[in-house]
Amino acid sequence: MQFGLMTEPQIGMTYDEQVEAARFAEDAGLEVFARSDHYAQARIESPHATDAFASLGGLARDTSTVQLCVLVSPITFRHPAVIAKSAATVHEMSGGRLLLGVGTGWMEHEHDLLGIPFPESSERWDRFEEALAYLWAAFGRTPGGFEGEYYALADEPIRPQPDGLEIVVGGGGPRRTPRLAGTFAEEYNVFAMDPDGVRERVEVAREAAAEAGRDPDALRISMMGQAVVGTDEATYREALRRTAAAFPFERSPEEHEERLRKAGLPCGPADDALETLGAFAEAGVERFYVQVLGPIDTDLLAEQFAVLRG
Repeated sequence: MQFGLMTEPQIGMTYDEQVEAARFAEDAGLEVFARSDHYAQARIESPHATDAFASLGGLARDTSTVQLCVLVSPITFRHPAVIAKSAATVHEMSGGRLLLGVGTGWMEHEHDLLGIPFPESSERWDRFEEALAYLWAAFGRTPGGFEGEYYALADEPIRPQPDGLEIVVGGGGPRRTPRLAGTFAEEYNVFAMDPDGVRERVEVAREAAAEAGRDPDALRISMMGQAVVGTDEATYREALRRTAAAFPFERSPEEHEERLRKAGLPCGPADDALETLGAFAEAGVERFYVQVLGPIDTDLLAEQFAVLRG
């Protein structure tokens, strides 16, 4: 199992704090450092919400080896041309380390706050599918330009061409999300759910990859979610206490534990947590992004990843 660190800077992280977190991921030997792409956060007073691509451009120069991922960029924020240019630029700046996650957008609050149009779900999904096809054309993966209902790209080469840039598609739906991942992405990031649900979605994604003429076994399957673990019951309880205290939405340790267990996420002493990860691995998950909500506690994270890696 590969591991990544997933952060939510819209809850309150300065750029310098993102550098600290990314360098922790790099020094710890994690495969990837990821951040969300949100411009606001409901229920957080005065959130310090930085731009994803701008900050990843800085991280491209302030780190050396760890992969950098936006998980995910909503197509409601930017025209796919802007996504393509921003991604190609950060990919170049990082020496080929960017993973480009793309999604429909879902947080209506941030759109209302900033006056960004937020179409109905069906239109967002149609735009999302078009944006993925547009990106393939812009990145030179398909010949010719692109012509859709919402987006169009001329039949001319777009430079720079981001050699090796991988696309991530994520979501929890049973059909359309895995189909789009199999058709257009190198990585399918499935929501945390029971292993049978994961297995069903992975099967749909791999079938879609085969139908698109791609190698279905080359599609990386990942999952994102919180994890609270310890080497034994005592260290787990301490980790749970510290995680709940840092959680931005006021949960007690007991409430936090209940939410994690209900979601089926890694939670508990090492044996319990590794059993959960093992079940996900058997369902096809190859990479797990540990999502952190709240301030980055690098000492606690080091202990958590030591347990998760077995």
